[in-house]
Amino acid sequence: MKKANTAPSNKTAQALLEKYECPVPYHEVRARFLGNIATPAISASPLQIIKTLWGGELPPFDSIEEVNELLDALVQGLWNDLTRHQKRSQPFRLTRMATESTAADLGRYGLVRLQELDGFIEGLFNGEEIIDLPERAHDAIGRLAEMRAMMAGICELVSRDPHADDRTQLDTTFRHLRELTRIMETEIHEAVLSCARARRQMIDGILTEKPTVH
Repeated sequence: MKKANTAPSNKTAQALLEKYECPVPYHEVRARFLGNIATPAISASPLQIIKTLWGGELPPFDSIEEVNELLDALVQGLWNDLTRHQKRSQPFRLTRMATESTAADLGRYGLVRLQELDGFIEGLFNGEEIIDLPERAHDAIGRLAEMRAMMAGICELVSRDPHADDRTQLDTTFRHLRELTRIMETEIHEAVLSCARARRQMIDGILTEKPTVH
């Protein structure tokens, strides 16, 4: 009896990204892929978004087997796994981090969230400056942009005072950041659902169009 093919794990994808020295961190890759899965841009494709991770071209390989291994891990593994977040019952979760109440961890937390938001928006816009989004997705992107500015502000604040050690203040800030993370996840999920719904409606409209008889 043949065994069913098993898709590569996300850990495999992460390890291969590190092997080929991908300049985009894994948490941002996840978010960028999700944005590109949701994008209404017809020209979007997994291969193209993968190339952007290395600046527009795939990294050098020693064999075709290595090419296939990387693409299999990123497309059949990570990309396909992320498509489940187009369902309301499967919301996307941002990267969870173990943190202590230190300025260094605060800066790291803010940077990861900043990169995740940048990745999602970059994937969603698919290289375009302006795209036509459904109203709910448009509203979500506006809120995410506001929270991105907050994360950038945190990174700048920590860079100016990297040794701040007021534990009470840091505890309070981390509580706020955890709450903001939940809001980010909600807005990302609503944007994905809104775009997925609009895309289904567009496809249904194309399929139900009757040819004109001349």
